[in-house]
Amino acid sequence: QVQLVESGGGLVQAGGSLRLSCVFSGRTFSNYRVGWFRQAPGKEREVVSTISTGGNVIYYADSVNGRFTISRDNARNTVYLQMNSLKPEDTAVYYCAVEGKVGTGLYDYFGQGTQVTVSS
Repeated sequence: QVQLVESGGGLVQAGGSLRLSCVFSGRTFSNYRVGWFRQAPGKEREVVSTISTGGNVIYYADSVNGRFTISRDNARNTVYLQMNSLKPEDTAVYYCAVEGKVGTGLYDYFGQGTQVTVSS
């Protein structure tokens, strides 16, 4: 059974930083691409960043490029999202996700989410 558990969200002032973590269990973590998504109130869920199995292929949404950094530790079954220079528009519930089948890039499993609130 695949499980993803996020942590690290909270309330921060604009310009501040947060680091999200997500621990994965139920499969061989190193075989799967993982990513971070977010959903703001009244909006659809959107992809924030994804990372390949070895960490060498990374995608960032334009809105976070240059401010957020994704990384993974396959020995700890954990993916991270370092968020710097946070803006009020980054306020959302952040979810980590893993692809359902190796190599598909289709993210079928999501964690419960962690709230990030950025005050102006």
